[in-house]
Amino acid sequence: MHIPAPVTLVTGSSRGLGLEIARKFQERGDKIHTVWHRDVERGAELEEEFRRRTHRCDLTLAEPTDTLVERILEIDGKLDHVVHCVGDYLSASLADTTIEDWRALFESNLATAVNLVAALREPMRETGGTLVFFCCAGVGGMRGRRSSAAYAAMKSALMVFGRSLALEEGPHGVRINTISPGLIPHPDSHAETRDPDLQARVPLGRAGTLEEVAAAALWLSSSGSSYATGLDLALAGGWLQ
Repeated sequence: MHIPAPVTLVTGSSRGLGLEIARKFQERGDKIHTVWHRDVERGAELEEEFRRRTHRCDLTLAEPTDTLVERILEIDGKLDHVVHCVGDYLSASLADTTIEDWRALFESNLATAVNLVAALREPMRETGGTLVFFCCAGVGGMRGRRSSAAYAAMKSALMVFGRSLALEEGPHGVRINTISPGLIPHPDSHAETRDPDLQARVPLGRAGTLEEVAAAALWLSSSGSSYATGLDLALAGGWLQ
């Protein structure tokens, strides 16, 4: 009996964490749809690597997000898994965070998730699929922050959104979970992740890797986690716990 390959959408997949996740899911055998927004050169590279299932989309806008999901359904007829890797970061004190900064963080971290869910709710119910969001280490404990407070606030909102969505979509067989990474250095990450003093403070004594985060996303999108929903998986080596 032929079982069709899963169809997976990975947003924010032009580089960094999203790209690593897209590659890991493709290794599993999924049909991967990637998304880019601004970098035309990277978009062309993604077209080649992911067999032309690559889309340009501004997820802060509802109409293009609807069109993105419609296009995926036109190509592959279904949508099984979504990993949402979009979310700008800001390292600044509250005194140095402007209202424009707050708005930009809201649009990137929360509005994109809301638009995406609105577009894919029905297709995901049809497949009983999975959705993974990304938060940040320590956000579940409602910790105060000397820097990146606005970013953590947006991720806190995203966590509540994800857990509430898990309650709504559970009866339809859709599972929603979040991953909260700690220090995960890579060429496109913030310089703070490469700070040896911060890394030394991680209880496991090191930073995490893209491969470790991608493996967690893969697990949350597999039958191995079939009874997990509303979960926040802290992947931070004990950092900020």
